[in-house]
Amino acid sequence: MFEHLQDLEKKHDELFQRLVLPEVLADPAQYRDTSKKLSELRPKVDLYRRYRKAAAELDQTREMLSGLARDDEMRTIAEEELERLETLVADLERKLREELEPKDPNDGRNVVLEIRAGTGGDEASLFAAELFRMYSRYAERQGYRISILDLSESGVRGIKEVSAIVEGDGAWSRLKYEGGVHRVQRVPETESSGRIHTSAVTVAVLPEVEDVEVAVDEKDLRVDRFCASGPGGQGVNTTYSAVRLTHLPTGIVVSCQDERSQIKNKAKAMRVLKSRIHEIEQQKLIDEQSEKRRKMVGSGDRSEKIRTYNFPQSRVTDHRAGVTVHQLPNVLDGDLDGLIDAVHAHFQAEEMKAAVSAG
Repeated sequence: MFEHLQDLEKKHDELFQRLVLPEVLADPAQYRDTSKKLSELRPKVDLYRRYRKAAAELDQTREMLSGLARDDEMRTIAEEELERLETLVADLERKLREELEPKDPNDGRNVVLEIRAGTGGDEASLFAAELFRMYSRYAERQGYRISILDLSESGVRGIKEVSAIVEGDGAWSRLKYEGGVHRVQRVPETESSGRIHTSAVTVAVLPEVEDVEVAVDEKDLRVDRFCASGPGGQGVNTTYSAVRLTHLPTGIVVSCQDERSQIKNKAKAMRVLKSRIHEIEQQKLIDEQSEKRRKMVGSGDRSEKIRTYNFPQSRVTDHRAGVTVHQLPNVLDGDLDGLIDAVHAHFQAEEMKAAVSAG
């Protein structure tokens, strides 16, 4: 990353010098083009220079602190300054990575989150429930709002499948790489011999799309209405408030029984349906692009095992970023920032490699 930033700084300085050349000043088109390129680079270069200055001050403070005696009255001041600079440098590095990451047009969108129990029977459904709780707690930590659209529970306090919408600034930006197969390794409660079982849960993460982006013709829809099931009070099973939408051209089926109102359930189901149709259309575009780009974007495919949760070793490994954390309880309680940041850094590096290879 820092070699790339050095190259950007060099290019920025060359453009700045070019901007005052007589032939550029005399040519409005050249001047406009150079100014535009310079303005695009300036935020990154300014941030890099702030980072470099803070990192130098951090090194100086560490060196000074190493030379102070334990009882030196300056030591407390130096330690406070060290803590401030460490926080500042980490924050600036995070901002640099975000600034260099190619802009995703979906970053401002809400998320459609779908979790389904895969191989592993009851154990998979139990883990699906734990993953949904994990993402719910993460959403709560981030200040997002999560609302369940449809929920199918198993008979062992687990979840067969659940779909929800996560709403909040930055929801897609943070969660977009969570889609894939999540694998769990642990000894089930029903296992008397203590043998470790491996189960899997699929997670799909889709950007919620705007109405204007996906047009769904009513004649292409089959709408089924039925009584909602599950918690919700006495009235939940007495009215046909739940809605199931079937999109005939694609065969996509979406159900929603979260609300008591049939109209509201249909509206929510339509939001998910449009997001799924949009995903199919986007995948068609991806398939038409180069193998290199398809490989990169395809890293979020649901068929891939992206993460393993090993309970005996209290270990979580993300196989894409090659990172392991040994705080499984914290992760399941929604402390996902470390893993998410590592995955973002991995994909950012892949994007940079692709950009360099492309010329």
